[in-house]
Amino acid sequence: MMRINHSLTGSMVALITPMFDNGSVDFASLEALVEFHIESGTKAIISMGTTGESATLNQKEHIEVMRKTIGFSNKRIAIIAGTGANSTSEAIELTQAAKEIGADACLLVTPYYNKPTQEGLFQHYKLIAETVDIDQILYNVPGRTAVDLLPETIVRLSSISNIIGVKDATGDLTVAKTLIDNCPEDFLLYSGDDATAIEFILMGGHGGISVTANVAPKALSQAYEAAYNDDKTGAQGYDKPLANLHKNLFIESNPIPVKWAMHKMGKCESGIRLPLTKLSQQARVVLERDLSNLGVM
Repeated sequence: MMRINHSLTGSMVALITPMFDNGSVDFASLEALVEFHIESGTKAIISMGTTGESATLNQKEHIEVMRKTIGFSNKRIAIIAGTGANSTSEAIELTQAAKEIGADACLLVTPYYNKPTQEGLFQHYKLIAETVDIDQILYNVPGRTAVDLLPETIVRLSSISNIIGVKDATGDLTVAKTLIDNCPEDFLLYSGDDATAIEFILMGGHGGISVTANVAPKALSQAYEAAYNDDKTGAQGYDKPLANLHKNLFIESNPIPVKWAMHKMGKCESGIRLPLTKLSQQARVVLERDLSNLGVM
């Protein structure tokens, strides 16, 4: 049986977790954001990924945000739960919780900080997949985790039936080509780098998990759909106006800029949790210019 789930192709948003200025989660704004993405054509929401500040919420809060997001969606859009951790046992607990509350799949970042070997990474993901019967997507972002899940390890893991894909956030299109050439045809390949996502999908990728999609979900959905259907001109046409945003949403550490952008768009308050801080004044000038040029502020 082919693993490709076409509801999990195209533009998928790495959703922010909206917060009040005191740092508590703003569930009313979260519900409004779910509606915003359903209306804009986003294909799936990633709840509690890096952009959702998974690193600053405790486990109880983490599960509650996922639960609320699943409830707000009411099965109208796929919800992928971020359940990665640097402890294999904790990742299993979060993944099991995600299954119990009805997530469609889980996204599991590589175990950060402790720098496992490639064999350690393989055994980590293998055990989670064997323990929890839910579709699982690998997530490689070495710039944040200090560990690189190499293509040969991803290929090994792709033979496990409920490991259905990978989010590659290296921004290295030679890695994308290696994955496209060597992974099974039914293994989902996602870009995690907004600046190179269109090229990744045109090469044979299935979609992208995007920070920019928080701000411009409709345009990005159109761009990714065009790329997925091999319409290079259309994809580049939709994506070109977003080029500065792709870059400037990382002018400071993600999700600092995107949370400020969403605040300026009137989608949420400006709350963010330490050790993250609000966007600096000099960066605000740059980002607010981009938002103004797009007509979203």
